[in-house]
Amino acid sequence: QIVHHFRDTDIARFRKLLIEQICQLSGGPCQYTGASMQESHTGFQISAADFDNLVNHLIDVMTAQQVPIAAQNRLLALLAPMQADVINR
Repeated sequence: QIVHHFRDTDIARFRKLLIEQICQLSGGPCQYTGASMQESHTGFQISAADFDNLVNHLIDVMTAQQVPIAAQNRLLALLAPMQADVINR
């Protein structure tokens, strides 16, 4: 459903930056080195439905990795404010 948004993406770099971002947001020692969410998503025309699909994929992965629901909710609460910087750019 959202794979087309990633067709020209360097997946290794994307993975590295995603790890950095989650680590930084969750209070870890990492420093996010990527572009702002607005800058990195401009031109992709990501819809609210696309964003929701990504969140659902993230939930599925966390559940498969047996991340407790409370921890999932804390992470999703940290990521939720980014929606405005990601959709319809």
